[in-house]
Amino acid sequence: MEKAIIGKKVGMTQIFDADGKVIPVTLIEAGPCTVVQKKTEEKDGYSAVQLGYGDVAEKKLTKPELGHLKKAGDVRKKTLKEFRLANCDALNVGDEVKADVFAEGDRVDVTGISKGHGYQGVIKRHGAHRLKESHGTGPVHRHAGSMGPATDPSRIFKGKIGAGQMGVPTAMQKTSTQPPISCPCTFPLPCSSS
Repeated sequence: MEKAIIGKKVGMTQIFDADGKVIPVTLIEAGPCTVVQKKTEEKDGYSAVQLGYGDVAEKKLTKPELGHLKKAGDVRKKTLKEFRLANCDALNVGDEVKADVFAEGDRVDVTGISKGHGYQGVIKRHGAHRLKESHGTGPVHRHAGSMGPATDPSRIFKGKIGAGQMGVPTAMQKTSTQPPISCPCTFPLPCSSS
């Protein structure tokens, strides 16, 4: 990995390309991130840096977390992530990584947690069809229906669609960056991967 940064989504907007076409974009507040730990080949067996993002009150951190962060100076960060960057040797504990590490047209992989929808039924979660509403379906017109065979194999096969928790998985999107707008730490990313 050549470069990385931690950020959070702040909203959506639109920009215009050179041809005047509207591009919907997601605004991400990227950085500044502080290098809170540096891992080396000699000590840890691999080279990596741990970045911290998002200031947090000292009372919201445990004593082990505070002790770990104090090695990087007077920093208190909410999110810590480790990256195996190409320039690990050039970064030192306490250095700041900002959004200006990216340039216009860079290809980036954006990883985040998708929106949660709570406990949902089989129709919303998997797009299953509902039963007819006229006669004979009883009060189960949005239920899952038949689950599978009877005596043999006496079980439901793995992967059978059903109701359950929907959303909140880790999702990744490959896209390209645009020039920073509004402030140095916020830049837009196109919504599609085109």
